[in-house]
Amino acid sequence: MDLAQRVGIITGAASGIGKEIAIKLAERGGIPVIADLNLEAAKATADAIKATGADAFAVAMDVTNEEAVEKGVAEVVAKYGRIDILISNAGIQIVKPLVDFPFADWKKLLSIHLDGAFLTTRACLKHMYAANYGRVVYMGSVHSHEASKLKAPYVTAKHGLLGLARVLAKEGAEHNVTANVVCPGFVRTPLVEKQIPEQAKELGISEEEVVKTVMLKDTVDGQFTTTDDVASAVLYFAASPTNVLTGQSLVVSHGWFMQ
Repeated sequence: MDLAQRVGIITGAASGIGKEIAIKLAERGGIPVIADLNLEAAKATADAIKATGADAFAVAMDVTNEEAVEKGVAEVVAKYGRIDILISNAGIQIVKPLVDFPFADWKKLLSIHLDGAFLTTRACLKHMYAANYGRVVYMGSVHSHEASKLKAPYVTAKHGLLGLARVLAKEGAEHNVTANVVCPGFVRTPLVEKQIPEQAKELGISEEEVVKTVMLKDTVDGQFTTTDDVASAVLYFAASPTNVLTGQSLVVSHGWFMQ
C-alpha cells in the first residue's frame, strides 16, 4: 500500500531504530512524527528529514506520562488533522540478575515499554476509530518469544506487547485498525552497545565473548540485525492494505528464534 501522506507517530525516534523508521517512512512519502523525550534531538531528526524535501514534525513525549502523551498526540492532530500510524518504539534496557534486580528499575522498564505502549495506543485510537483507519506496530524483540538471563523485566515487557497487540487486533478490526509486533534480534544501537560491557561484567567474560557466545550464538550466520532490516519490517505492517496480518508478530533476527 502507498504510504504517501500517511501521518505516523514514532516514539523514541530521535535516534536508533526509531530514527531509521522515520527516515524510511519519509522516503516512502509518509509524514513521520518524531516523538521523543529529548525534544531538541527530535527536532534535529525532523530537520534532517525536512532538509531532504520531505515533511516531518517533532513533539516532546514522555511515554510514561499520561498527560504528556495526550498533549503530544493532540499537537499532531492539531497540525495534520489525523493519525494514521503509531509505531510504539521507545524503550530502555537494564541488565541485572533477577535475584538482585531493584524494584524501582523493574517498574521503570515496564512503565516505558508497556505503559508507554498502552498510553500512546489509547491516545491515538480515538482518532483512528473516527477515521476508520489505523496501523499500530509495537517494537517487540526476539525476547517477545524467548528468554535470556539478566533481562527479567525486558523479557516480561516484550512478551506483554504480544498480548496487547492481539487484544487490539480483535477490538480494532471493526474500525479498520490493525496491530502487529516486530521482533528484532540484537541491533547494534547505543542500547545494545551499552549492554556489552554490562553483560561482560555480570557474566565474567570478555566483551568479544558476549557478542559471540551470548548475543549472536543462536543466529544462523553470526550477524547483527540492522536498523534498516527492522524499519523495513515495521513499514511492511504499516503499509498493510487489509486486516489479513493483524495480530501477528514478525521475528527479524538472522534465524535466532524461528516461528
